[in-house]
Amino acid sequence: MAEINDWKALAEKEVKGRDLTWNTPEGIPVKPLYTAEDVTADPGLPGFAPFTRGVKASMYAGRPWTIRQYAGFSTAEESNAFYRRNLAAGQKGLSVAFDLATHRGYDSDHPRVVGDVGKAGVAIDSVEDMKILFDGIPLDEMSVSMTMNGAVIPCLAFYIIAAEEQGVTPDKLTGTIQNDILKEFMVRNTYIYPPEPSMRIISDIFAYTADNMPKFNSISISGYHMQEAGATQVQELAFTIADGMEYVKYGVASGLDIDKFAGRLSFFFAIGMNFFMEIAKLRAARTLWHRAMTQLGAQSERSKMLRTHCQTSGVSLQEQDPYNNVMRTTIEAMAAMLGGTQSLHTNALDEAIALPTDFSARIARNTQIVIQEETGMCNVVDPLGGSYYIEALTKDLVDKAWEIIERVESEGGMAKAVGAGWPKAMIEEAAAARQARVDKGDDVIVGVNKYRLAEEEPIETLEVDNHKVREAQIARIKRTRENRDEAKCQAALKALAEGAKAPAGPGANMLALAVDAARERATLGEISDAMEAAFGRYGTTPTPVKGVYGGAYAGDSRYQQVLNGVEAVTTRLGRAPKLFVAKMGQDGHDRGANVIASAFSDMGFDVVSGPLFQTPEEACKMALDNNVDAVGASSLAAGHKTLIPELIGHLKEAGRADIKVVAGGVIPPQDYDFLKKAGVQGIYGPGSNVVECAADMLRLLGHNMPPVGSELESAE
Repeated sequence: MAEINDWKALAEKEVKGRDLTWNTPEGIPVKPLYTAEDVTADPGLPGFAPFTRGVKASMYAGRPWTIRQYAGFSTAEESNAFYRRNLAAGQKGLSVAFDLATHRGYDSDHPRVVGDVGKAGVAIDSVEDMKILFDGIPLDEMSVSMTMNGAVIPCLAFYIIAAEEQGVTPDKLTGTIQNDILKEFMVRNTYIYPPEPSMRIISDIFAYTADNMPKFNSISISGYHMQEAGATQVQELAFTIADGMEYVKYGVASGLDIDKFAGRLSFFFAIGMNFFMEIAKLRAARTLWHRAMTQLGAQSERSKMLRTHCQTSGVSLQEQDPYNNVMRTTIEAMAAMLGGTQSLHTNALDEAIALPTDFSARIARNTQIVIQEETGMCNVVDPLGGSYYIEALTKDLVDKAWEIIERVESEGGMAKAVGAGWPKAMIEEAAAARQARVDKGDDVIVGVNKYRLAEEEPIETLEVDNHKVREAQIARIKRTRENRDEAKCQAALKALAEGAKAPAGPGANMLALAVDAARERATLGEISDAMEAAFGRYGTTPTPVKGVYGGAYAGDSRYQQVLNGVEAVTTRLGRAPKLFVAKMGQDGHDRGANVIASAFSDMGFDVVSGPLFQTPEEACKMALDNNVDAVGASSLAAGHKTLIPELIGHLKEAGRADIKVVAGGVIPPQDYDFLKKAGVQGIYGPGSNVVECAADMLRLLGHNMPPVGSELESAE
C-alpha cells in the first residue's frame, strides 16, 4: 500500500494535482492505475464456464475468426459478382445486406419504395432473386449470415428453396438469420408487424430450424444497432442480454426444450472506439449470458455459451478526412479480436458517405487478413486475460449491466420494457449527450472537431442507379408471376394467412407455410401481405428526449448566441420558429433525426417530429398542416436524390415554396450540387456541429447570426 501512495504522490506532482480519473459515459470511473488489488474474481480458463476468456479452449490459436463481410447492393446479379470477387480474395463467409424495401416487406413495384430499391442493400423479391444471389456459391459449403428481421419469414423461405433447387437440403445449411425484432422496436425500426405477432414469428423460426436446420443459427441477438443509435456499452450489453433472455422465454413458452434450441442462438455486437471497454464488453457478455441461461434453467453448457459476430462501428466513421476511417476500423477490429469474437465485419473507409467501392472494401477485408496473418496476435489465447485493468473493467461492466437486466426482469421482461419505451428513451438520452460532447469538443474526433483539414479532397464513391434497378426488378417480378401456377400460389398464400390467424402449433408454423408459398413463387410482398392480413402493420412516431443537449451546453457562449437568435426570430414571427423533422422512405435509422429534434427543441425551436416511413407527398401534407417554416429531411439510405426533390416539388405545387428544405445524413459531397439545384438550402453531413446547424437555420429564416467567435448579441 505504501508503494501505491508513493505512486499517487508522484503522479499528482507530475500533473500538478490534476485528477486523472476518467468518468466514462457508462458511469464507470476509470482510474489511471490498476493493480492486483483491483482484480477480485478469477476469470477462469478459455473454453470453460463461464467462458469469460473465450468459448473455445484454443480460440484463434486453433482457428482464427471468420472474416464475414456484410455486403449487398443493387441487383442480385451485381451482389453475386461482388461476393464472388470477395470470396476469391480471402473472405470466408457471406453476410447479406438487403435493401430497405425488402426489409419492410414490400415488393420492388410497390409505390412506397420508389426511392429505396437496391440503394442500401440488394433487392430480393422472390426465390428467383435469391437463386441468382447465390449462383455459383455452394450453399452446403458456404456459411451465410442474413441481416433480416421484419421480412424474416419470406427471406428465410427463399433461402431454403434456393438451396433446395441447388440440391442442398435444409439440414446441411450453415449460417445465421438475425431475426431479432425487439431491437427493431427499440432503435432500428425495420419492423412490419406489432410486437406480439412478431414474437410468435421468432418462436416459429426456432421450432422450424430446431427440427430441420440443426447447423443454422436461428437468431442473432443484436446490440450493434443499439450502440449505433447512441447506447453506451453498458446499455448495449444489458439490453442485448435481456433481449436474448426474452427470446428464450418465448421459445420455452411455445413448447420447445430450452437445450434443443438455445445452443443455436448467437449474438451481434458493435465495436466502437473505446478500445479497452469494447474488449471487456465481449468478455462481460459471455459471463452475463452464462449467468442468465443458468437462471433460465439451461442444463447444457452449449446453451450457456455466448457466441458472437462483431462489426466495427459505422457511427465512428466520418465524412471529413475519411482516410482516418482506415485507422479507426483497424483499432476496432483489434478490439473485437482481443475480446474473442467468432466472426467479424470491418467497415470500409467511405461508408459514412456511400456504399463501399471494390477499392475500399478490399482495404477493409485486408485489415482482418493482416491481423490474422502478419501480427502474431492469434498465437495466444485471450492475451489480455489477467490484465488488472481488463479484469476490473469486465467486472464493472457485468455489475452495471446486471443492474439494468434486473430492472427489466422485475418489470416483466424485455417485451414489456420495450412497450413502456424506457430503454429507447435511455438510449436517445445517451445519443443526445454524446452529440453535445462532440459538438463542444469534449469528445475529440480527429479531422472533425480537431485537426480539421482546411480543404477536403473528394474521394471516389459508388452510386447505384435506383431507377434502373427498380425497372429490372419489376420486370423480373412480372415474369415470375406469369410463369407460376397461379392457383397453387394463391392456395399456398391462403394457407399461410390462415396459419397466421390460427394459434401457434405444428400445423400453423409460418416458416413452414411460407416455404410452401416460396416454392410456388409467391413474392416477398405477397407473403408479407398474407401475414399482415392477420397481424396488421405497425407504426410509431418518434418522441425525442428533451433537456439533455441544452443541459450539456449551459454557459456556452455560442449556444447562448443561438438561443438569443431564436428569441429574436420568435419576437419577429410572434411564435417560435417551427421545424419539421421528416423521415421519408423506408429507412428506420432515426438517431440523427432524433438528436436534431432534441437539440433544436432545447434551443427553443418548435419541433414537429414526423412518423417514420413517409412518402414525400405525406411529408408535404404534414408540413402544410403544421404550417412549418422549414423541413429537415433526414437521409441515411441513399434515397436523397429521389425523395427530397419530390418533396420540394410538392411544396411548390401547394404554393409553399417559401418553406425552407434542408437535408442531413449520409449524402456524398458530389450530390450536393444536384440537391442545391433541386432547391435544398442547407446540407449537413456526418460530423456537422448541431449548434452551427441551428445558427444556419436562423440565417435561412432571415436572422443575422454573428459568426463563430464573435461577442454575444442581445436578443431584440
